[in-house]
Amino acid sequence: MRNKYFDELVTENDLFYVCFMIEKTARFLHQRNQYVVNQLGYDHLYHLIRVANVLHSDNTDKVVHDLMDEYKLEYGSFYIENVNSELRSRIPTELDVGKVYARLIVDTLLPNEDYIQGLIRIYNDAICQVIDDYTNSAYYEPSYVKARAYKNGEF
Repeated sequence: MRNKYFDELVTENDLFYVCFMIEKTARFLHQRNQYVVNQLGYDHLYHLIRVANVLHSDNTDKVVHDLMDEYKLEYGSFYIENVNSELRSRIPTELDVGKVYARLIVDTLLPNEDYIQGLIRIYNDAICQVIDDYTNSAYYEPSYVKARAYKNGEF
């Protein structure tokens, strides 16, 4: 995938940054990450991944607020941090989750599919609800296990 703004390729790090920002925005808004992905849509996500190499040096809170304002993102009532402390004492950070989703997208990328098409496909799959439930082991499984579970349609 070539960057249309700069003479370089879009990298897996750019994908990781976009996945991180999706998670950070979703947590701030108390929404599921699928909501953020679908509100932004392909064209806006395509733009975001192409400027990721520039945005990564910006304050991430500012980027979240810019996304909220530009795309009219609304607050919800989903609290991913609301986890039974007897089952899980710590939840993964936005960076941790962004890395998991970036790996899953890369590991399951279809032929002739770009990163954004893969991102939309993964974030709209039921596997996200399983991965985002930190009281089970899905998030903590190795990347190849998550990729296999996605391809098989279940954990």
